[in-house]
Amino acid sequence: MIYLENFNLKEYNAYQIEAVCKKAYFPESENDIIHLLNKLKYTNFHILGNGNNIILAKDYYDVPFIILNKCFDNISIEDGMIAVESGATLKSICTFALRKELTGLEEFYDIPSSVGGAIVMNAGNDKSEIKDTLIKVRYVDSVSGDVHEKLTEEIEFSYRNSLFQQNKELIILKAWFKLLGGNVYDINKRMQESKRKRWLKQPRELPNSGSVFKRPEGKYVGPMLDELGFKGFTIGGAQISKKHSGFIVNVGNATGRDVLGVINEVQLRVKKHFGIDLEVEQRVIY
Repeated sequence: MIYLENFNLKEYNAYQIEAVCKKAYFPESENDIIHLLNKLKYTNFHILGNGNNIILAKDYYDVPFIILNKCFDNISIEDGMIAVESGATLKSICTFALRKELTGLEEFYDIPSSVGGAIVMNAGNDKSEIKDTLIKVRYVDSVSGDVHEKLTEEIEFSYRNSLFQQNKELIILKAWFKLLGGNVYDINKRMQESKRKRWLKQPRELPNSGSVFKRPEGKYVGPMLDELGFKGFTIGGAQISKKHSGFIVNVGNATGRDVLGVINEVQLRVKKHFGIDLEVEQRVIY
């Protein structure tokens, strides 16, 4: 297991915010993670998957980070299911499924998230959510150190929410998905179409961490912000995307404070104009 001090997290968060942590651990197995949790039992720490859907609010963290991306990411076939470690990206599991001629995950191909992060927030779109093909999850309770498994119906999924979202001490280790056999050409066609649609609508050309706000009932965030003239609104290096107002992009050396400043201004004005309390979809790490 690799361990580094004063580690720059810029390449490990989708906003590409410059932030340094005192220590960074890169576990390569479940045993590494469980050992780390025991070692850090009485210490505050943070866990990063693919670094999407998060905001690093500080320039320096005097606490360790456990980073799962690019190290805890094995994918295999077990008992007719795809078994995947939580640090694997959605893109990698979709590519694996394509090679095995398995269908059911095409809509997730170009979502820049780790499998663990996608399960925590029940990632998806208007066609499907990650829970739809998920069978079970293995996780560790970082307080007790106990390892458990839960079936999908026990995880309390809802719109961009889950049991793991509500209980931060539960850390996903592995997940199993049940897919159906399919045609390689058709699977790849759906994957590429999903990617095309996202690149058409989303500001993929600039660093961003995905959709910023949860969709309020009966409304869409983008049109509300357009009505208020927010496109291009900027604080420091953080800007409401000119392509899609539901996204904040890093147009140059944005800090976490810049991103949070934009969010705060949006929430204040949406509340004043529409009477709606916008809920942030992204996790803020303080």
